[in-house]
Amino acid sequence: MKSKITIGTRGSKLALWQAYFTKSKLEALGVEVELKIIKTKGDNIQHLSFDKIEGKGFFTKEIEDCLLRGEIDMAVHSMKDLPTISPEGLVITAVSYREKPTDSLIISPDCVDESQPLRLKKGAKIGTSSARRKAQLLAVRPDLEMVDMRGNVPTRLQKLDTPAFDAIVLATAGLNRLEIDLSNYPKVELNPKEFVPAPAQGVLAWQTCDVDVDTRRLLKKLHVSETSRCTNVERKVLNLLNGGCQMPVGVYCEQDANNNYHVWATKAANWDAPLVRVSISSSTTYGLAEQVVKTLAEKEAALEPQTATA
Repeated sequence: MKSKITIGTRGSKLALWQAYFTKSKLEALGVEVELKIIKTKGDNIQHLSFDKIEGKGFFTKEIEDCLLRGEIDMAVHSMKDLPTISPEGLVITAVSYREKPTDSLIISPDCVDESQPLRLKKGAKIGTSSARRKAQLLAVRPDLEMVDMRGNVPTRLQKLDTPAFDAIVLATAGLNRLEIDLSNYPKVELNPKEFVPAPAQGVLAWQTCDVDVDTRRLLKKLHVSETSRCTNVERKVLNLLNGGCQMPVGVYCEQDANNNYHVWATKAANWDAPLVRVSISSSTTYGLAEQVVKTLAEKEAALEPQTATA
């Protein structure tokens, strides 16, 4: 077994929380750990929304390159940021527990309207660069104005105090992990079965080289198989749709006490296009992602205007 592991991570507060969480888990197994901070394309390009950045893996590619060059032993990622197909030579060896998968709407105190859905005043300006979040918000409140917003969690919260934004949407997992005090802001935690999160939201993925048997064996001790069963379904849906951060797709899978699986999914052609919703239950994960994708396609086809016949 390796006596020392080097972890590659981004340098944001949330990424470092994830890296230090992983470090503490490995140190509990008697392993010495050091961190290597790596800047990614997503960190360097802050002026564009995700749908305007070319390619996939905005927050992962540079870290994966370091892994392939042997500069680090493993990488820790927010699993929702990882493309569904790993580069040749790399594998997701293990996944963590799942923090709350929900999204949270954080509202400027003077922009609350309790009479309106989502507690937002009419025409409120919402900060988010996620096509998925935009599509789902507009499906509920077509009057809302979507304003692109990038940056780490603390930076986005600071922007909420400016006139440019009336509310912002953030993953609840990041808020909880960073223990951010939101007592000054009204907050609406959105039901994941209605406002469907990104595939694997709230889960950490531990990535290694496929030939690094020692590190893989070590990380298997941290693997949470219950999480993996559900995220496998979610990411399979995304893979079958050939989707990434740019695609307005939400997928959430839950396993109940009787070992049945329930999936909620949403999809739109674009962030400002009509949204379709799917809810499917099954006693097995076999073929479940395929069934979700098939039903989404059928519902999307039903939205298309019918060609008039003579």
